[in-house]
Amino acid sequence: MPEVASRLSHRIALIEDHERMADLVQRGLAAAGIAVDVFPTQAAAWHGLLRGSYALAIVDRGLSDGDGLDLVRRLRAAGLPLPCLMLTARDALHDRVAGLEAGADDYLPKPFAMEELAARVRALMRRPPDLREQQLAHGELIVLPESAALICGDERVSLATAELQIMICLVNAAGDVVRRRVLEDAAWGVGEAVTPNALDVALHRLRRKLQAVGSDLSVVNIRNLGFALRNADPSA
Repeated sequence: MPEVASRLSHRIALIEDHERMADLVQRGLAAAGIAVDVFPTQAAAWHGLLRGSYALAIVDRGLSDGDGLDLVRRLRAAGLPLPCLMLTARDALHDRVAGLEAGADDYLPKPFAMEELAARVRALMRRPPDLREQQLAHGELIVLPESAALICGDERVSLATAELQIMICLVNAAGDVVRRRVLEDAAWGVGEAVTPNALDVALHRLRRKLQAVGSDLSVVNIRNLGFALRNADPSA
């Protein structure tokens, strides 16, 4: 069964072929501390969902290559439990029932308020048991996604968008190794070109911020495997 490591991510996928709508949703959720990757078709989304690490998918029903429910059915048939929120211009009861029966987790008709969409997204991201049990904390470190902040004790520092997504992955991994590609996809998405040293630069900044808040933890390079949030002193 394909693996979607959604438990490590605070990034979601938006399957929407209307460019202006996709931009509005992307910017609106970014303001709520949720990074969004946009896929304009079911075909692009399928490959992106298999490759990327997403906490949730927002799927428009009226896509250029068919009904978005077909994508949800395909995800469920493949055994992927990724929460799915359907967007649609249809508001009839039978349409909502059809969406839920196809495996969707929630259904939001257009037009909608961005505040309601953000609230529903947060609710779905909290719903699975494995996500409820996980806290955005490791040791004395706490990550606040909505305010893009890193806290250790009484100290607090702001995080840039890419830094926030990387820290969410590392904190939720709780000291386990996270592969380089997973961190890159979380930070910049699967569709954005990234320079070869972009992750190294972001990790360098994160190490400095961890020092600034007085954390005993740092982002440690585990050779040939990836990175982990661990004590920087190997003797400790």
